[in-house]
Amino acid sequence: MANRKLRGAEAALHEPTPQDRASYDRGQDGDPRYHIQRLRAQLADMIGHLREDVEKFDEPQLKAMFETSAEVLGGLAKALTDYEEKNEAAWR
Repeated sequence: MANRKLRGAEAALHEPTPQDRASYDRGQDGDPRYHIQRLRAQLADMIGHLREDVEKFDEPQLKAMFETSAEVLGGLAKALTDYEEKNEAAWR
C-alpha cells in the first residue's frame, strides 16, 4: 500500500506509528481511541489487500467489487478519524 498514493476517504488511514502500536500493546480496553486506532489499522490492511487483488484478476465485475469494497472501507476509516478528531458536528 505504501507504493501508491492514497485517494478519497482512504487518505484518512495512516500507517500506525510506534506510539499507536505501543498503545495497542497496553490493551486499554476502556479507551475508545485504542479501539479506533486498531480498527483503522485493520481497515488499512484490508484496503491494501483489496487494492492488490484488483490487479490479480481480469474479471471486470470482480475488480469493481474489490474497488468498491476498498472505497466503502475507506469511508468507514474516515468516519472513525472524524469521531476521534471530533471533525463532525455529530461527534462534538
